[in-house]
Amino acid sequence: MRLLNAVTLLVAGAALLPVLSGQNRMTVWAPVPVQPNPWIAPNQPMIKLSDLRAKHASEPSWTETVVSDNLFHADYISMAPGGKTPRRFHQDNRAWWVVQDGQIRFTIEGQEPFIAAKGFMVQVPHRLVYSLETVGDKPSLRLEVTPAHADIMYPIDETPLAVPGTQYVKTRVATVKGAYDKANVPFIDFNQTIAGHPVPKQNQDQFTGDSHGIANIIRGDPKKQPPAKDSDKGHLHITGPEFWFILEGQMEFKIGALPAFVADQGDIVYAPAKAWHRVRFAGEGMATRLAIVGYANSHVFQTPEELGGQ
Repeated sequence: MRLLNAVTLLVAGAALLPVLSGQNRMTVWAPVPVQPNPWIAPNQPMIKLSDLRAKHASEPSWTETVVSDNLFHADYISMAPGGKTPRRFHQDNRAWWVVQDGQIRFTIEGQEPFIAAKGFMVQVPHRLVYSLETVGDKPSLRLEVTPAHADIMYPIDETPLAVPGTQYVKTRVATVKGAYDKANVPFIDFNQTIAGHPVPKQNQDQFTGDSHGIANIIRGDPKKQPPAKDSDKGHLHITGPEFWFILEGQMEFKIGALPAFVADQGDIVYAPAKAWHRVRFAGEGMATRLAIVGYANSHVFQTPEELGGQ
């Protein structure tokens, strides 16, 4: 029986994340493993950007997979000056990026080309053809995220990049393409958001949002948050993981039985499915995380009684 190795806990909504305020909650039984789900490579509790930079110090172009699971695939990608991807698209899902360093020219079907620098978050809906090119005299560095198994496809007039074990064959697909909307805009310049000039959109606290994945922008002042409670385990997700990109400042994480640790700007942090995790703003200045989950309203919280009346 699937639940033989799980302990069933009574869980419900408790302290809310900013993006969840105002939601109604109900008390339910949720299955939580007796032995916590492990981190399966390449996923790790934290991947330090400084470690990746040191590992690839002599390479202008490199790729490191930092997330790969049942819901998402994410790579850190450095591309040398003048480097350019072929024109490409994703059949069923959107792709999105966070620019960490350098400058990238994005050419997206239906949009005027634009140059994105550090702090830009860019997305492209399914079947829209796009390409990326490093401009300037230094390599660009980006986090690239897609839903799991969202393999790259190419227009018929483009030459596909070779992939071991894969052959590209001529096929036909629907001409219907994805589109931007009030909730999903081509890009957000986070520097402008901080400066008080955000891109007009439906939800300023969300970068991407659809049935295949959600990326929430969560910003706060560590000096203005209440003290942590030992009884507060945060929340968990039943169906899939949650992972984070640190956009600004520092964040403190407490994941399962691991000691609390602090992540810096550019680091990647990952919590497996059904693993309790608590996130707090850290450091002295403002801090921001991009929180990526598979489904809306999927947070599972402790009961107020377990939290000690919180």
